[in-house]
Amino acid sequence: MSELEYPADLRYTGDHEWVADKGDGVVRVGITAYAQDALGDVVYVSLPAVGDAVTAGDSCGEVESTKSVSDLYSPLEGEVVAVNDALDGAPEQVNSAPYGDGWMFEMKVADPAAIEALLDVEAYKATLG
Repeated sequence: MSELEYPADLRYTGDHEWVADKGDGVVRVGITAYAQDALGDVVYVSLPAVGDAVTAGDSCGEVESTKSVSDLYSPLEGEVVAVNDALDGAPEQVNSAPYGDGWMFEMKVADPAAIEALLDVEAYKATLG
């Protein structure tokens, strides 16, 4: 089995989302390599809409695979400012490039300091047992 990757420059949640700080209080969100591996082949992604207010820990979308449907959780409180429309036609990018073209949405966070409160890569890997 190949080793799953977890970039050190990202922050993580216990729900297997990753967060990339884009600056100016904007973050990009996706699911981790662990999550996409556990899901199997992703066939559909339901994302929040631009302008949606999201709350940390609340479901804001779904990721559907050949095995199951899983909720997508917002890692932080804020407003959705962009979504990855490319996933409509190519949901498999979540599997092939979870930290690249498989990103889910971007949001303007209510409290940029909350980004630092998320798990760092070592803390996240520790949750995987």
